[in-house]
Amino acid sequence: MKRVLCMIMLLVFLTACQGNNETSRTVDMYNSSGDMIGTVKLTEGDGGVDFKIKLEGLEEGYHGIHVHEYPKCDQPDFTSAGNHFNPDGNQHGLMHPEGSHLGDLPNIETNSDGLVDAELMLPEATLMDGKKSLLSGEGTSLIIHEGQDDGVSQPGGESGTRIACGLIAKDEKKSSETPTDPTDFNEKQEE
Repeated sequence: MKRVLCMIMLLVFLTACQGNNETSRTVDMYNSSGDMIGTVKLTEGDGGVDFKIKLEGLEEGYHGIHVHEYPKCDQPDFTSAGNHFNPDGNQHGLMHPEGSHLGDLPNIETNSDGLVDAELMLPEATLMDGKKSLLSGEGTSLIIHEGQDDGVSQPGGESGTRIACGLIAKDEKKSSETPTDPTDFNEKQEE
């Protein structure tokens, strides 16, 4: 009996010491005014991280979308997020012959109602520990740009102004400075 109890305690200890074993997380996306415009669900998949994107309030057309190197979304321009996440030191662009930044994603398309409902995959990325983890260090961020990424121009695909940002942070605790959802108060106002 002691042997079984020791084995169970050892397994619990080893599991606790394994590090980051996260397999999914939801990223809240905010525009430059601080309004929440939707969410992106990240899930550890076979060979990369899957992105389920549900957004509203964007202009119709194609928009560049990239994972950036820092978990910072300081408004209004989101430049605090740094450059594209690029642990291998590659050139930008999914069509670049020598490989792209790890953070380069295919463009998303907004319909005429301003909605985005898309599923993308970021090959070779992970939510687990490692060099290609979106949660390495303190984490990363997800940026949406005003225009379409052309897939080859350096350093960022000529996709224009950063218009939305969400944190892919290791520590998901909400700061007291997190922007609020303006619709939270609608029910109270109707009473």
